[in-house]
Amino acid sequence: MDWYLKVIRNYLGFSGRARRKEYWMFILVNLILSAVLGIIDNITGMKISGDQPLLTTLYGLFIFLPYWAVLFRRLHDTDRSAWWLLLLIIPVVGWLIIFVFSCQAGTSGDNRYGPSPKDYAY
Repeated sequence: MDWYLKVIRNYLGFSGRARRKEYWMFILVNLILSAVLGIIDNITGMKISGDQPLLTTLYGLFIFLPYWAVLFRRLHDTDRSAWWLLLLIIPVVGWLIIFVFSCQAGTSGDNRYGPSPKDYAY
């Protein structure tokens, strides 16, 4: 949960680097919270309009900036510019490329985006 909160606290931090562990722990907690909120939405029947669930929509809006910030920093850790995220425009192929990039190990030592986050003890 500390990794998740670290990303939330740094929600406007688009510079620097993010370790694989930070990124994937954020994604894991995000998926779990989304599932729980979806279940609560289904049980309570809370909707915004039509079939749009209330809690999951609000959570999606809340998590939008932190998600993009950690994804930017994850690409920076692999010594790639965030411009690579334009690949997300390409369905499936672009998504797979960004997925592979986010699974790769970060560059060891310093790179053009800053010092290695592994050098700091958590």
